[in-house]
Order: sequence, then structure tokens, then C-alpha cells
Amino acid sequence: MSTVIEQAVQARLVATAPQMESVPATLHYDRRDPFAVRIDFPGPATLEGTDVSWAFSRELLAEGVHEPAGIGDVRVRPYGYDRTVLEFHAPEGMAIVHIRTGELRRFLERVQEVVPAGREHLYLGLEEDLRELLGDAA
Repeated sequence: MSTVIEQAVQARLVATAPQMESVPATLHYDRRDPFAVRIDFPGPATLEGTDVSWAFSRELLAEGVHEPAGIGDVRVRPYGYDRTVLEFHAPEGMAIVHIRTGELRRFLERVQEVVPAGREHLYLGLEEDLRELLGDAA
């Protein structure tokens, strides 16, 4: 079974103008970092024109599809019947995107198959890190 999951999604960027623009994004999960998920936006979808990645808690995403979650740089909340809002707060400003809740649930189900929730600590690779550290010291 693969230890990395990537899933393309369409995110709808909420702008000050009344329209919403659809932008491609990629959800990413790597079993080597079992507590985190990442969403990547390509350069053309960002104000700076460079690729942007946001990493945040897997638990935050899972909670946010059901109820508002997060108080920091990333906040997630349900929006209507079939959308979830992700808010990204940075010193440069804030970005808000809508993603279909079904896409997020499918991603989380795939993640759950790779590393079951509550068992992330078993995949931290502490023994390998310790061996690497001790090997470098010897």
C-alpha cells in the first residue's frame, strides 16, 4: 500500500468580487508525517504567482468538515450542504477557498486506510530517526 496520497481537487477561490474562481489544488498526505495534511496551490492560482503549500493538522481537516475548527492560521468549517470552507491566514492577507465536502471526505477515507486516526504515533519513525542520529554520532 502506498504511503503517500495525493488527490486533485477544484477549489473555488472567494474574492472580493461577487464571482468565485475555480482553481486547481492538490491534497497531500504522507505516512512519514502522520499528523499532517497539505494542500498545494499552483503559481497561477496565487497572488504572488508562485506555488503555495499549506500544511496543517489532519485532525483539523477531519473535524472541520463537520463543525467549525481551528483558531490559528488555518480554519475549516462546513458551508451549506456540500461545501467546506478553508481559510488561510498569513501576514500578507487571507485566502478563502471552498472545496466540495465529498472530495475532502474521500481524501480523509483514503488517509484513514493508510494510517487509522488515533494510531498516528505508531508511524512517526522514531526508531529510524534515532538510528540515523546514533549512526551519525559513531
